[in-house]
Amino acid sequence: MSGTDDPFLDDDAPLAPSDAVAAILTAPGGRYVLQLRDDKHGIFYPGHWGCFGGALEASDGSLEEGLRRELREETGIELKRGEATYFTDMTFDLSFAGLGIVRRAYYEVHLDEARLARLKLGEGSRFAAFAARDALSLPRLVPYDGFALWLYGSRGRLVERAGV
Repeated sequence: MSGTDDPFLDDDAPLAPSDAVAAILTAPGGRYVLQLRDDKHGIFYPGHWGCFGGALEASDGSLEEGLRRELREETGIELKRGEATYFTDMTFDLSFAGLGIVRRAYYEVHLDEARLARLKLGEGSRFAAFAARDALSLPRLVPYDGFALWLYGSRGRLVERAGV
């Protein structure tokens, strides 16, 4: 070890995975708005760029309500009901740890320049808007968020396999 502590590589704090929601925030010019996660122990992917969002809470009545709460807390964005569009979700089988299946649902949310300018960081160390190629080339990008962004950018390429 080099003597410097890396909260991502050197952390042994317990993690409590749960169902979560995330926003693919798009800005004019085909950019993605991403959050640089805090560089601290005890969280998933510290010091990585990723989508805004987080764990669902018992008080969230639906996935979309959880997303609206998370975006309000993390960005100050007040989404109206129906303003976020469901995109996809991923499931993670954590049965090997006795935790069962955990889901991460992704929604797309479009920001115009005025709304982007009003964004106020409530969690994480900073945020930025990236061109798709730049976002997907970040050296520390949360892997599942990177896959969701790639799917979003490649959605027009996805076709049904013939004969299957």
